[in-house]
Amino acid sequence: MEHSAAPYDERLTAPGSWWVITALVALSGGLILLPLGTVPMLGAVVVTGLLAALAVSSYGSARIRVVAGSLVAGSARIPVAALGEAEVLADEEARAWRMHKADPRAFMLLRSYIPTALRVEITDTADPTPYVYVSTRNPRALAKALNAARQTETETTGTVQGRRHHTP
Repeated sequence: MEHSAAPYDERLTAPGSWWVITALVALSGGLILLPLGTVPMLGAVVVTGLLAALAVSSYGSARIRVVAGSLVAGSARIPVAALGEAEVLADEEARAWRMHKADPRAFMLLRSYIPTALRVEITDTADPTPYVYVSTRNPRALAKALNAARQTETETTGTVQGRRHHTP
């Protein structure tokens, strides 16, 4: 498996405040069963805490990578040949693309607690998805990695956005 020229790997972890809320949920579970005794209360703290931690951890485990000529965002794997130019979105513009500018056909890996994002057009005419929206803490680095991967793909395969270059 070949790697892109400028590898990028980011995990969208949940913020620390969510872990505080997880601890409070576990405490609440224990308080609910306090009238039944100490053992049920402790059991409820452990079980409720584990379930809440599992939920927060699974939501915060989304990864964004540029590897082997593809953008891997969550469960999606998109070849860079099918991607257009990347648009770095600052706070307000990212919020607008999450809300009133959003297209329901778009693929969105969004985390509301991350204010910045990257929006990349899909250039493959056979794909009904108009663009990819990815929440990221470092959109400039992700855009740079995508551009480098696209350049590497163009140099090695002679394709640009899924089309072959014809040489006379």
